[in-house]
Amino acid sequence: MARTVSIGNQDFESIRQSGYFYIDKTDFIREWWENGDSVTLITRPRRFGKTLNISMLYQFFSVEYAGRAELFEGLSIWQNEKYRKMQGCYPVISLSFAKVKENTFPNARKMICHIITSLYNQYDFLLSSEKLSEKEKDFFRKVSADMDDYAAADSLNALSHYLMKHYGKKVIILLDEYDTPMQEAYVNGYWQEMTAFIRSLFNSAFKTNPCLERALMTGITRVSKESIFSDLNNLKVVTTTSEKYEDSFGFTEKEVFASLDEFGLSDQKQQVKHWYDGFTFGEKKDIYNPWSIINFLDEKQVAPYWANTSSNSLVGKLIREGSKNIKEIFEKLLRGESVCTEINEQIVYNTLDDDEQAIWSLLLASGYLKVKNYTTHTSEFGEWKQEYELELTNFEVKAMFRSMIKQWFGSVKSDYNDFIKALLLGDVKAMNTYMNRVTLEIFSYFDTGRRASVDEPERFYHGFVLGLMVELTDKYLITSNRESGFGRYDIMLEPRTVSGANSATLQNDAIIIEFKVQDDEEANLSDTVQNALRQIDEKNYRANLTAKGIPENCIRTYGFAFCGKKVLIG
Repeated sequence: MARTVSIGNQDFESIRQSGYFYIDKTDFIREWWENGDSVTLITRPRRFGKTLNISMLYQFFSVEYAGRAELFEGLSIWQNEKYRKMQGCYPVISLSFAKVKENTFPNARKMICHIITSLYNQYDFLLSSEKLSEKEKDFFRKVSADMDDYAAADSLNALSHYLMKHYGKKVIILLDEYDTPMQEAYVNGYWQEMTAFIRSLFNSAFKTNPCLERALMTGITRVSKESIFSDLNNLKVVTTTSEKYEDSFGFTEKEVFASLDEFGLSDQKQQVKHWYDGFTFGEKKDIYNPWSIINFLDEKQVAPYWANTSSNSLVGKLIREGSKNIKEIFEKLLRGESVCTEINEQIVYNTLDDDEQAIWSLLLASGYLKVKNYTTHTSEFGEWKQEYELELTNFEVKAMFRSMIKQWFGSVKSDYNDFIKALLLGDVKAMNTYMNRVTLEIFSYFDTGRRASVDEPERFYHGFVLGLMVELTDKYLITSNRESGFGRYDIMLEPRTVSGANSATLQNDAIIIEFKVQDDEEANLSDTVQNALRQIDEKNYRANLTAKGIPENCIRTYGFAFCGKKVLIG
């Protein structure tokens, strides 16, 4: 009989005691311990079992769980006598920054201090310990949500010291979702204050801490060393491209297929693979995200479970407000193509607006992109570089982005849909009516970053192209900024199925669109429209279409002329 699936349960003890569905990841305990790293940072996408593994580590090592052999009996780690003897032998500090999602630095700081205060409350028995001095107990009492910076910075170090004195053993520190405060600080504009605060806390807890046995941090991204880890020379970073702990987070294909057999869903293996496979950690391919798999086992049907667990607001903001180059690359990804780029896995959040490479690094770390291939080479200047070939991870991720792009046009959904209908019918008058409403409403929406500029039309029309790709992907292959004839067209809609010349219908027409911003030499927008149409003819943008057998009379061309938020189509 199949085990019960407990959705959202991240407590190892609860899962094991209740006999809920669980895939054994306890060998991670052995691997982490035998690697011997003083401080380890492991980055994995959200909902990949990081919190459950932190809970597992806590309940394995913590003195509070001494004698709880039943939690681990029958699992991989319990086959090793050495580790059976280690269970419940260390004082362990375990905390999570998952709830630190405040709009201002004072509130975020207070939330972190509140989390640490709750941790101190968990160990308030130390106030009765004869092994602590009165001065140490006085500091213990100063820890609060409103404590001074010096107390906050030293709080984890001090608690480590108190626990070591009480138990006579060095301490293990486990920190889950360490980077949540950093992401919120970037989004809400208090990056500098937060990095200074976190840097002091981490330096005290993880570097200048003689009471530390081992430490493990988990998160989604590797925040740059210069931001918060500048003083930590004892940090081992394990990212999604690292070979350590390859199958400790996420489910392998073997584990997924065995689970489908257990639940009587063996006939769904290929559909599940299409939707949820594709994550790659180190050299290990065919990793599935656990959240979607356990939800599928529970619901017995495919759906974008993982994609719907977060607003994905930062990712959407970076793509929507990004340059035309970012949007062009994203168009390729949505078409199922791959892109090649250098990757710097150290995410510098406060450079995301300026550094396109950092955006692809963030998407890779977050699980939206996967590594298809990578090469190493030395540049002409002797600089060693790694170039990654990236593509969208799987069908679920593609579905998520399609939904996100639709939401961009949510405020003008009716007008946008009416514009597309008019475009397919060749109704220029209606196209002008609806397109002007769309541009008036969302033109600046695609260029609201910190450096909004004259590049607005470029950003808008590439956002517009992404919208077309989502709405018309079943009817057209949509491309932009590609070579054809003697130049590069702006947008081309190529029918996926082409009827013969005698039976072609309006819906099957190919469409070429050229965007132009009115310049000083053009008296009015109608002149700009004519120049756009003239360019289509002179550059012979029809060449690619006619080469594929599409008749001239089945190719429609349009010039879109912009002046501010006003547009004229002809």
